[in-house]
Amino acid sequence: MRIDPESTASKDVYRVMIRTILPRPIAWISTRSRDGVNNLAPFSFFTGVTSVPPSLCFAPGRRPESGERKDTLRNVEDTGEFVVNVVTERLAREMNESATDFTPDVDEFEAAGVTPQASLRVVPPRVAESPVSFECRLLKVVPVGPDGPGGGALVIGEIVMIHVDDGILVAGKVDAGLLQPLSRLGGMEYAGLGERFTMRRKQPGDRRIK
Repeated sequence: MRIDPESTASKDVYRVMIRTILPRPIAWISTRSRDGVNNLAPFSFFTGVTSVPPSLCFAPGRRPESGERKDTLRNVEDTGEFVVNVVTERLAREMNESATDFTPDVDEFEAAGVTPQASLRVVPPRVAESPVSFECRLLKVVPVGPDGPGGGALVIGEIVMIHVDDGILVAGKVDAGLLQPLSRLGGMEYAGLGERFTMRRKQPGDRRIK
């Protein structure tokens, strides 16, 4: 099968992307509007960018029907701040609740039944139940695509504070088995870590195995 984006409906291209770019970590983004309303929403087009400065990015798409900016992007552009909270398997239900397309006046912390906890260097609160949170200040928003359905933006933020629950540390390092991060698959599917294995990266002087 070959898929030509130029001759294929964008929704079909999107379906292929989300079913093949796997697994995707989930950025549970908390923001606060200019009116002081807390917002919380999950995004799975998300990754780290650099360590100097420590930075990450996520890509909020526009609303599929109207093409309007989502509340998260609007709040980030208005205030320049956001928090990325890690979603664990235990927080799957709450994360899914916050994914509902609420109106801007709804506080998703309340709707999802999670606790807002004051951040140290930014205004938006973090999710108290999340074992890892990254407080971020906006570096850049890169618009991508049309100002309508299918378009979106790449949001890049500098990490200014990291919160890690001591309960997921082993010898001072985060243990993935204790963290139990949740990942996004295609459609309505999610996954945990599953089977793990280790593999040492080869060095230039290592002997090749034939």
